[in-house]
Amino acid sequence: MLLSPPTPVLVDRAGGRALWRSAFAGAAAPGPVAARAEWADAAKGACIVLVVSWHVIVKHYLLVDWHIGLPVPGFWGTLGEQFLPLRMPLFFAISGVFATNAVRRPWRQVARGRIAKFLYLYAVWLLIHTALLAAAPGFPTDRATSVWGLLEQLTITPSNLWYLYALALYFVLAKALRRLPPLAVAVPAAVLSAVAAAGLLAVPGNRAGVYQNLVFFLAGLYLRPSIERLAAGATRRRLVLSFTAYAIVLVAMAAAGAQTWFGVWPLVSVVAVVFGVTAAARVARRSRLRAPLVRLGRVTLPVYVIHMPVLALLHRVLLRPLSGLGGGAQLLISPGYPVMVTALVIAASLAIHRGLVTVGARWLFDLPHKRSEPSRDPAV
Repeated sequence: MLLSPPTPVLVDRAGGRALWRSAFAGAAAPGPVAARAEWADAAKGACIVLVVSWHVIVKHYLLVDWHIGLPVPGFWGTLGEQFLPLRMPLFFAISGVFATNAVRRPWRQVARGRIAKFLYLYAVWLLIHTALLAAAPGFPTDRATSVWGLLEQLTITPSNLWYLYALALYFVLAKALRRLPPLAVAVPAAVLSAVAAAGLLAVPGNRAGVYQNLVFFLAGLYLRPSIERLAAGATRRRLVLSFTAYAIVLVAMAAAGAQTWFGVWPLVSVVAVVFGVTAAARVARRSRLRAPLVRLGRVTLPVYVIHMPVLALLHRVLLRPLSGLGGGAQLLISPGYPVMVTALVIAASLAIHRGLVTVGARWLFDLPHKRSEPSRDPAV
């Protein structure tokens, strides 16, 4: 009798490291794990590029006084908006996939390895951002300007680092509610997402992101086998179909002005996540982008926490000179400028990370631990 081919399955090791193994009818196959799940790393790499590029566009590029007579800045702003339903929902869905094994561990391990770790990183980098961004008062981003403002960002209204804050909160909920039926947890999370997206709930600061993305973290947690099958079965035809579906729902939402209709934004984000997983799986198999995206997907944490101060510095240095250029020079620069600045910010963030690690500042990127305690990979 012929056995069907082994199905690739994600394995969570070392607190979030996604690896491939083979399984037959749910039983683990013998032998060492072969390689990391590159589609998940590629997805994370693409997400962090989208995060940085969106910040480059709305916090710097669109604030330059472009006098070129062509709608190039408007094109970049519109293009960036098309990825809003994709970047954070996909990021959180992948984080949920990686969290599947972690939430099964005892509370003590989850509390330290996940909850305390993300709260620690959030607090440390919030203080760093608050200090550094004070030197760039003209940079348009959330910042605490008082002790009470800082306390608010630490507790109820997270800053631009809200992804770390949300992960800590999501792990608390996922662990506490683990024994409930998945629908009993996911349905209220979906309603919360729809309510927040429709503007029916007060969402100062970055609370909206926290409210809207819990359902996608839970989707990764509860639907991990389905997401793995989606990635494993990604074909060119499915890529085209998922992209077409995403484009159609985006156009329909924009044409109807339905961005704030109840349930529309989460639905569009679901379609976006399906497209994102499919595209990442295809990229991880045979695209030239595979290697750089996979490498970047394994170091998203330093890019996430460092890129905003780097961008703020560039904005302060470049805004006036760019605005003062002649129309001809601006016309030459403007089409590719967001791409160049995004690449520069990511490269600078990784270089700063390497420098900090070299001088022994690993505590900036992981919860300090005893020498006998193994370090865990970041989940971002």
